[in-house]
Amino acid sequence: MRFLTAGESHGRGIAGIIDGYPSGVDVDVTFLDSELSRRQKGYGRGKRMSIENDAIEIISGIRKGKSTGAPVSFIIRNRDWNNWKDIMDISPESRESGGDSGEKLLNPRPGHADINGYLKYRLDDIRDAIERSSARETAARVAAGGFAKIILKLLGIDIFSYVDQIGGVTTDSEIKINNSSRGNTDLLKEIELSEVRCPDKAKSLKMKDEIQKAMNNGDSIGGKFRVVATGVPPGLGSYSQWDRRIDGNIARLFMSIPAIKAVEIGEGYNAPFITGINFHDKIYYKKSEGFYRKTNRAGGIEGGITNGEPVVVGACMKPIPTTSKGLDSVNIKTKESVISLKERSDVCVVPAAAVVGESMLSIGLLNAIQEKFGGDSMEEILENFNNYKKYLEDI
Repeated sequence: MRFLTAGESHGRGIAGIIDGYPSGVDVDVTFLDSELSRRQKGYGRGKRMSIENDAIEIISGIRKGKSTGAPVSFIIRNRDWNNWKDIMDISPESRESGGDSGEKLLNPRPGHADINGYLKYRLDDIRDAIERSSARETAARVAAGGFAKIILKLLGIDIFSYVDQIGGVTTDSEIKINNSSRGNTDLLKEIELSEVRCPDKAKSLKMKDEIQKAMNNGDSIGGKFRVVATGVPPGLGSYSQWDRRIDGNIARLFMSIPAIKAVEIGEGYNAPFITGINFHDKIYYKKSEGFYRKTNRAGGIEGGITNGEPVVVGACMKPIPTTSKGLDSVNIKTKESVISLKERSDVCVVPAAAVVGESMLSIGLLNAIQEKFGGDSMEEILENFNNYKKYLEDI
């Protein structure tokens, strides 16, 4: 499964095309809409999210509720487009309109794609760079990831996320994860109830305070989140070639999320501080469980291959570049010192980015599953997957 996205932040909508989606999958549109809604939540979001009410409109690839094997295409319409029709008009007559007041935007934001896009694409102002590089594009990723999640659930694989740091506030305590969805019911409930997606209630309140402080100061704030996949079988990925290592592919998917600056698998950030004897997950065996580990510092991946433990991916997100105070910048035409663009924006999007991370991990795991078990039809995947599970049980 691969996917492409299109559309601008304030254009008519965000579109997506999924190629390689197997036939015979019952597609629940209500579930996809609920995934889109989860991306819009979180303490610290801006006024834009009060305008939008994201919903998927499937254009092709689904018939009578089932996937056909043909490319799936969809659109998520931007309600805010009604307020931007003149600015985002595609007709040549509106060529001179580049900003809210009809003027060109010339003061790029440090940390954003504004000046880089202006230079790379030889633009006339930074509006076009802003529109396409905006994280609004991740709505299409969440939709695509929702399609992947539907298949993973049929295979007993569940994906969830939580935030373990915002600013200087961290959870500190280890979050205990069961390798089955039923064992994580209470944990998932706490995560979804938290406005910052943190299962620690006391730390959730402190994280909200950190966000509010940044808001009061006209600033923004980042943090760290983790995405977990339970029920993942051993054997996905390969060490045979560099580009088949599943941890490398997952890292690339996460680094493509806007504002992500670092990715870890398992306890990767702590690896330099622990000796080998204390870091690596010792291997045990029980007839009822097969091979297993009592710890999971490897994050469910060893040698570029899943090992049967939960896959755990951590990601660090920088503070978003748009602040109400602005930053020192340079006018791209006059070269004079200016304050960067102060467009309507969020203060903290770490909880929302965690939901996007769920989608990227879902897509990465589904790709590895289709590589190993086939991908033309859901029936084929299930047959091969169940045969493989029986092989593992017989070892």
